Amino acid sequence: QGELVESGGGLVQSGGSLRLSCTSSGFTPDIHTIGWFRQVPGNEREGISCFSNRYGRTYYVDSVKGRFTIDRDGAKNTWYLQMNDLKREDTAVYYCAAGLTDCNRWYSYGMTVWGKGTQVTVSS
Repeated sequence: QGELVESGGGLVQSGGSLRLSCTSSGFTPDIHTIGWFRQVPGNEREGISCFSNRYGRTYYVDSVKGRFTIDRDGAKNTWYLQMNDLKREDTAVYYCAAGLTDCNRWYSYGMTVWGKGTQVTVSS
């Protein structure tokens, strides 16, 4: 089935930056789409970005476009979410996930492997 482990969360001031990591093991990353999600308690989980090496695509939800960047270090089986100009509304638990699906606005429906999440808190 495989495993994903997130890291890099923490407390940052508004306007600051964080770089989240998602490291995979136990499956073939080249054919999977990797997605980043976030969830605030009481709210639904939101898909914010995905990366597909197989389809050569990335996707960003409008609220993070221009501020967040997803990329990959293939040698380390690790994906990153670089988050710049963070805002208080970016505070959430951030998850990465993987699935044999295309990377587009519907990518969240195809995720089958999930990490346990990492907390990001943005203070004013």
